[in-house]
Amino acid sequence: MAAFLIVALTPLLGAPASARSTEAGETTVAAADRVLRVYNNNIENLVVNNSDGSCTRISGPDHLTSMLVDDNGATGTAGVVAPDILIVQQVRGTGQAEAYADQLSAKFGYPAGSYGAIVAWSDPEPWGSTHKCSSQALGDLKKKQTNAIIWNTRTLSLAVGDISKYWSAGWLKPGTAYNNGAGCTLYKPPNSDPDTTDYYKWKRTSAIAARFTVKETGTSVFAATMHLPQENRQNACAGDGDTGIANTGIHLGADATSLLNASTIRIVGIDANRTGIASSTLSGFGMTGYGTAATSGSSKIDYLFVRGGVRPSPVGHTVSGTKSNHLALYGFIDY
Repeated sequence: MAAFLIVALTPLLGAPASARSTEAGETTVAAADRVLRVYNNNIENLVVNNSDGSCTRISGPDHLTSMLVDDNGATGTAGVVAPDILIVQQVRGTGQAEAYADQLSAKFGYPAGSYGAIVAWSDPEPWGSTHKCSSQALGDLKKKQTNAIIWNTRTLSLAVGDISKYWSAGWLKPGTAYNNGAGCTLYKPPNSDPDTTDYYKWKRTSAIAARFTVKETGTSVFAATMHLPQENRQNACAGDGDTGIANTGIHLGADATSLLNASTIRIVGIDANRTGIASSTLSGFGMTGYGTAATSGSSKIDYLFVRGGVRPSPVGHTVSGTKSNHLALYGFIDY
């Protein structure tokens, strides 16, 4: 019953961000170059897992400096412009998302609240034990995980009714035969992890989307954030008996699809935990994937799909120095 109530109220999780946009975004900022700057990254709760089993905590400002790029794909230069949308995976909840958003505001000299935050779960329950950190204190920082969209209230507006309900990823529950996808279920109770330690792990894969409007032009912009489970690497699942779009495990929720269909520019950022997903996977929605380099070790498991006029990138839309276990992807979209 609690899960049902949270589902029904999920759009309200964006309300604080929308309210903040009203307070902090009274001045509409004209985008002189008419470019929408978008990034996608699994920020790993701002705690990096090192190869020796230790972990390192990363500050929000340091992570942002390592990810945001100028028109040449370089970080840390005077040419880095304030982004419009950050699609992120693995934040602890509203608290961390809004703190990160305020750090982004401060980086560009804007007042707190200039960036809003939408999360799939405001305060997800903890799961797991050490999270592969030799320091339990750092492992504890990774126990709460949800997905978020950070947006620039100076350039974009958002109505509460334009925030989707969350939707669940699919998975193959351990011990179940795949059988060409027949064994797939939605990754949520009663088909989630049965053990108490990982009981709430499924919430890290809840997706959320929103439809923004460019203040200057009225252009509609759809953005979605997704994080698929590790099981998706070997067995693509998107729901009950469903292998997802092009057998990738990717799917969009019903009201997210409605928001997408009503949008001119469309952006989907995903940690898919799966290699080999083609750039044409979301072509049915008019979208193309950008970035071909590995994003997690030697594997490419993170994806950015866009419908819009994406500018060429000298670094293949992939930011090599990102301070995370995942490299960030980006697209600069003319509109």
